[in-house]
Amino acid sequence: MTGEATRTPLLWAALNRRHEVVQLLLEHEDVNPNIPDNSGRTPLSWAAGKGHDEVVKLLLKCQKVNPNIMDDDGRTPLSWAAERGHFGVVQLLLEHEDVNPNIQDSSGRTPFSWAAEEGHDEVVKLLLKCQNVHSDITDIFSRTPLSWAAESGRFGVVQLLLGREDVNPNIPDDYGETPLSWAAREGHDEVVKLLLKCQNVNPNITGWGGRTALLCAAQKGDDRAVKLLLEGKDITPDIQDIFGNTPLSMAATFGYDGVVKLLLKCQKVNPNITNRAGRTPLWLAAEGGHFGVVQLLLEHEDVNPNIPNCNGQTLLSWAAANSNGDLVQVLLAQPQYPRQ
Repeated sequence: MTGEATRTPLLWAALNRRHEVVQLLLEHEDVNPNIPDNSGRTPLSWAAGKGHDEVVKLLLKCQKVNPNIMDDDGRTPLSWAAERGHFGVVQLLLEHEDVNPNIQDSSGRTPFSWAAEEGHDEVVKLLLKCQNVHSDITDIFSRTPLSWAAESGRFGVVQLLLGREDVNPNIPDDYGETPLSWAAREGHDEVVKLLLKCQNVNPNITGWGGRTALLCAAQKGDDRAVKLLLEGKDITPDIQDIFGNTPLSMAATFGYDGVVKLLLKCQKVNPNITNRAGRTPLWLAAEGGHFGVVQLLLEHEDVNPNIPNCNGQTLLSWAAANSNGDLVQVLLAQPQYPRQ
């Protein structure tokens, strides 16, 4: 049986915003207002998700209506209304004494979590006024509403949440990612800046693969985010991931000249750290054919071009073996480079 075939007349009326028909049907004692369709959604769920304020109001007046029925994904009418940003419907539902605003769906997400991710500032404010709403609740991936808002670049929501004492901005998810690392990874510079202004934010927490927020920004080539992170007084710029790569290593690998320049200006950065393959940022830039980055690194007084890889091969030897004449010429021009 198809989804449409399982829908009652009341559900169709609610879905299509026919409040006169809804009212007529609710006056009949035999009408059950809680019968769901084959996806588990009730007339109230559809009306709430569509933002049909008047229909929602009629349904909530009916004593037989259960406002907390979950559909097949565990989502309530409030969950749908909050995600879609239907302020009026959310307000109506929160005013109903039987509505539970903290019901988690099959992914462990609450209405507040959905509203935060979608950046519905006014709905978020409304939910926060509700004393029993848990603003830092985690889902099945250990992600908080702040985590979702940061990943999506929802500046207003992030600002609202950082202003609350009950929100911890450093909670890592199951992959070890924090709101800051999500914002840095996705290139949401203004959100990164906002998070760094928060004294409680730790910029050095490592996430999936041992990556910090700075490494995520460097890997993405986000000059602005890298600059903001480096300006943080507590930043440790040489934290290595599980492969031994530093932010400078990642920027050199992908040939991000601007990021490399920023990192080399930071006195805390060691440009000679080798990864697990024994490769320095200079090695990685050379292997990737990023000649501009190679030149930037060689111009830095602390860069040692003589560090061999894990096989004992020098960069000059590798360049010669691969007929890279330009690189050979540049390396031989270095005063500290052996001519053997």
